[in-house]
Parts: sequence; structure tokens; C-alpha cells
Amino acid sequence: MANRFDKVISLEEALTYFHDGMTLLAGGFGGVGNPPTLIQGILDKGVRDITLISNDTAFPHIGVGKLVTERRVKKVIASHIGSNPNAGAQMTAGELEVEFCPQGILAERIRAGGVGLGGILSDIGIGTIAEKGKEKVIVDGKAYLLETPLTAEVAIVYARKADRFGNLVYDTSARNFNPLVAMAGDVTIVEAEEIVEIGELDPEEIVTPGVFVQGIVQSEGVNWQWAWEK
Repeated sequence: MANRFDKVISLEEALTYFHDGMTLLAGGFGGVGNPPTLIQGILDKGVRDITLISNDTAFPHIGVGKLVTERRVKKVIASHIGSNPNAGAQMTAGELEVEFCPQGILAERIRAGGVGLGGILSDIGIGTIAEKGKEKVIVDGKAYLLETPLTAEVAIVYARKADRFGNLVYDTSARNFNPLVAMAGDVTIVEAEEIVEIGELDPEEIVTPGVFVQGIVQSEGVNWQWAWEK
């Protein structure tokens, strides 16, 4: 991996951390904020049997949806998969395991993993099938479900700017899940639209501090077409 203060690496070096059967956290929401160059690299390397943790499965040919469409994912932990019919078809056929989690709870589980908490308590799903397999905790006479933290071997995020240490700035709504995901990987790889020297970013605009980042890759740009561009 890159040295302590200059974490810029090649795509080839970044891809050495991706392997069959891995757990992968991906920032993004409906493809917005998914890192396109890293995702294409995973596809080109042929990595499969991935356990993917992401807000959603994007669209069939956009973002992490490409991994699902190409059948590289064996399990998804997400808040919804409705925008990607391939994910729904694979789930129905028993080819893709899907663990649904309410969006806010999913975000909190990732945050809990990133900051080292043992989990969070939530009353969402009490008295429903969502209780299945979850520990119930009573606090002041009220029942809560213990929602366990989420981490992954590798977390991939997409940033508008990164300095060479890994301090990150995001582009408006592309910020979404990326700051949480950046904290929760054993190794966090950033794909940045622009890489600048240390000291060039205004400290007030930095969202993710570089302490969470192990590698930075220069983005080659979005390689899909958005629905509104057709």
C-alpha cells in the first residue's frame, strides 16, 4: 500500500485487495457516488462471490448494479433492490441472497462498524418478521432489537477531491453513504475525480479525514449513461 503520507496508488495496486468471496462496502445511492473505475476494475479482474453492502443495487448497467448483473455478487445487504430488476430476478430464483435493512438503520449499522460500537438499538420491526434472528434488548421496560454493526474487508468510496493523505471532499448528493462507508472498511480505497497536494483543501470543507483512507486512485470518469441523459 502507499506510504503513510502519500496514499496515491495505481488501479492495479488497488485491485490486489479484491478477491473472490470478499466482503465489499460501497458508497453511493442509486449509482450516484458509486466509484466507476474501481467497479470496472473489479469486473475486469473477474472477482466473484462478493458479499456486497450498499444502500441499494443501483440500476442494471449503472454503479454496483453492474456487479449484480454480471452475477459477481452472492449476497447483498441493502435497503432496497427495486431499481435493479436483475437483483430481483436473481433473488426470486434463489441465486442471490438478500438481507433487507431499513435505510436509516443500514446507515447506523455502517456507522457503528466504523466507530467500533457493538451495535445499535432500534424498535423498528418489533412484532414483525424483522425480529427473526435478532437479539431483543429491554431498556427501561421497552423492547428494542439489537442491530449489529457492519464492516467489510474493503470499502470503496467516490470523492470529488482528495489530497494525497486521503482527506476527502464530496460532490453534493454524491456524499450520501460515502462518509460512513469510508470509516467501516479494514482497507478503504478512494476513487477521486481530482487529487491535490496536502494543504490545498480548505479544512472546513473536508468531510472524511485521511486517517480512514489507505489508498487513493485517480478516477477515469463515469462510464455509464444516466437515465436523464438519454
